[in-house]
Amino acid sequence: MSSSPGSPPGPPGASADDPAGSTPSSAGPPPAGWPPAGWQGGPAQHGPTGPGQYGPTGPGQYGPGGPSPHGPGAPYGPPPRRGLFGIEPSPPPPRPFRGLLAFLVVEIVFLGSSFLLALGLGEVDSAQEVLLAIVVPTILAALTCVVWTRVFGSGPLADLGLRFRWEDVGIGLLIGVAGLFVTIPAALAYLYLVGPDLTTSVGVAFEGIRTTWPVALAVMVGVVVVAPVCEEIVYRGLLWNAIAHWIGNRWVVFVLTTAVFALAHLEFLRAPLLFVVALPLGVARLLTGRVTAGIVAHAVNNFLPGLALALMLVGAFPAV
Repeated sequence: MSSSPGSPPGPPGASADDPAGSTPSSAGPPPAGWPPAGWQGGPAQHGPTGPGQYGPTGPGQYGPGGPSPHGPGAPYGPPPRRGLFGIEPSPPPPRPFRGLLAFLVVEIVFLGSSFLLALGLGEVDSAQEVLLAIVVPTILAALTCVVWTRVFGSGPLADLGLRFRWEDVGIGLLIGVAGLFVTIPAALAYLYLVGPDLTTSVGVAFEGIRTTWPVALAVMVGVVVVAPVCEEIVYRGLLWNAIAHWIGNRWVVFVLTTAVFALAHLEFLRAPLLFVVALPLGVARLLTGRVTAGIVAHAVNNFLPGLALALMLVGAFPAV
């Protein structure tokens, strides 16, 4: 069908259904005088023999002679690798950030601030003072990680695995709840074998102290929220990537960071149990490549002990 009167002339093969003339025409060579003066047309976009963008014989972007959109030479590289269960882990840090030295500095900050607080507070006899003595060094340790990666590395997103994705919340909840079916029986069995000496250092610190509900809830927030966030940043963020820089096998990294986490609590009698408790947290980090899922799983793991501690502080639950 020819173009309507008054419409601008189109290229050879143009019609009302295909005004651009992209469909090859069998009408033969173009008429005399084509193209008209001033026409800015270029090589055929879909031409079967010319160097068209999609042409099979030209250097087309997607043609056999051009680079594949997902090939090694593609602008965006090869397709992203999918991890276990279709989860896409975050990439490792782009460059070294002296992570092992950073971890040593973080431990010095934690122990040093704990010592200074103990000197400043003296004899601790209130829940508020115990909470400060526990939470402040932990927060300072995590902040040291963030500052270090900003100054010497590529920032906390890359160096600590702090990239957030909503799927990490669901994964963390799932792993945290599933982990309770392992950690609770392990804790009961270990309590049966070891006896009352299994009491945690946190429980010992609050032993014999009674307080009001607001303070008890603040203590619970410290156990269920602050501790998981800060500890995951230090151990499965900073330490994980520091070891991964030297050891390529992520399962070895998983075992080493879990062992350090268990020993760093300085509760050597409970270290085997802490190792078991930390296994789900490391699995969350292993699957996602990010710390967020481990934080959620850690919060789930600490929820029941935090609730029991709050109830104990208000006298609604017997001391262990």
